[in-house]
Amino acid sequence: MRKSFVDYPTVHEALLYKRMPEKKVECGLCERRCLIENGKKGHCKTRKNIDGKLYTLVYGDISAIESRPIEVKPFFHYWPGSTALTLSTWSCNFDCPWCQNFHLSKSEPNPAAARFHSFDSIVDISMRRNDEGVCISFQEPTLLSDWATSLFKAARRKGLYSCFVSNGYMTSEALQLLKNSGMDGLKIDIKGDSETYRKYCCDVELEKVWKNAREAKKSGIHVEVVNLLINGVSDTESCVEETVEHHLRDVGPDTPLHFVRYYPAYKFDRPPTKIRMLERAYQIAKKSGVHYPYIGNVPGHKYESTYCRNCGEKLVQRSAYSIRKYNVTQNKKCPKCNTRIPIRGEYIKKPRAFFVA
Repeated sequence: MRKSFVDYPTVHEALLYKRMPEKKVECGLCERRCLIENGKKGHCKTRKNIDGKLYTLVYGDISAIESRPIEVKPFFHYWPGSTALTLSTWSCNFDCPWCQNFHLSKSEPNPAAARFHSFDSIVDISMRRNDEGVCISFQEPTLLSDWATSLFKAARRKGLYSCFVSNGYMTSEALQLLKNSGMDGLKIDIKGDSETYRKYCCDVELEKVWKNAREAKKSGIHVEVVNLLINGVSDTESCVEETVEHHLRDVGPDTPLHFVRYYPAYKFDRPPTKIRMLERAYQIAKKSGVHYPYIGNVPGHKYESTYCRNCGEKLVQRSAYSIRKYNVTQNKKCPKCNTRIPIRGEYIKKPRAFFVA
């Protein structure tokens, strides 16, 4: 006998939504706040209105699982040297035409063919692989929030950290729910200025992304910001200056700011970002008062290492997502001038960075 749609294990009533007249629902997961008619799906295609109730279609539907260095995310001031069991589901609430993981973000979930993963099984895998935490990444992790809340609670019971690599467009209610469940790390991608979001991300409001960064930081979540400099889209000085201004105002000078090199992917075939523009962005941020700017996706570049903001001492030397030298004291200070370095968690010394498929 054919199963009822709601009987599939990866279909689960959503946590955040409002019932509306005529069996419509308003989704409360991301800031699109989709108004969904009965039988229809929201913008992200992972939430469906079934007879006046909203259901997530990706509850424990995991599309990829890998143990990865935390520096890949990139997190540079959060459990340095550690590895996180990194997982994802399907689809996205943005429409970025340069997406590196489009094979996941542009694929809709199929509950009839999905393989359900319990949150306890994910924690067990992480423990067996000697990971220090769990991370939801690759495509937009907010879409997995209904299941992630249980995962993060289970991870916390085992002493594991929990983090998101996100576009930052969740609602305040979703952010608070995730924090209360144990999420203490959030990396937010900034695509560019307001025009970039309007033109390329299907009318997303940039101010709401920065609002979430600000709220996360204020609530005690460790935040790092990544600005992808896209060739011909967001690699101008004016765009960088706007991002730096937001960064300093909303999350403060001690929050790491990564300027990341774009490479052609999906529908975008423009050449990679020029390294000199990345270096210029670094200089703009540093001159403006950002204490810990970085350059990413340029392996071996000197600006992927951490320097003391006070005396300039090289504290953490990185190359290809691996820590080559760690010179921060046990009480998280510069050994030369005693300046405190803002780092969440302990340095985990492992023989080398590694990936497990």
